[in-house]
Amino acid sequence: MDLNNLSPVEGSTKNRKRIGRGVGSGHGKTSTKGHKGQKARSGGSIKAGFEGGQMPMQRRLPKRGFTPLTRKVYSIINIGQLEIFESGSSIGLEEFLKCGLVRDLRDGVKILSDGEITKTFTVKAHKFSSAAQQKIIAAGGSVEVI
Repeated sequence: MDLNNLSPVEGSTKNRKRIGRGVGSGHGKTSTKGHKGQKARSGGSIKAGFEGGQMPMQRRLPKRGFTPLTRKVYSIINIGQLEIFESGSSIGLEEFLKCGLVRDLRDGVKILSDGEITKTFTVKAHKFSSAAQQKIIAAGGSVEVI
């Protein structure tokens, strides 16, 4: 076995299609583009969404609504998810990120009331639903809005 005997595996390489090299090649004359027409011309590509001059679909359909520029998107945590922390601890943004409850903070963290809470915590977040706030206080914890 020497470097000069090495060859690619059978079927792993393929010769490129040489178009426009005479009629005998099978790809001569029109170079596999058919006869005349827009697609046979140079630069004859059709843009995405072009429908032959007919009013395109994206212009026929109505546009509705808008996205307000002041809209805030909060990362959501439910009260039931807070049970993983020790009782009496103070829970904030660093703890949420560290334990994987939140991947990215976006515009802040909002605590919702889904689930039950049995431990006492001091929870720090940007927003709380009123039901979540009541459940945390009823369990003996406290709430801090950042």
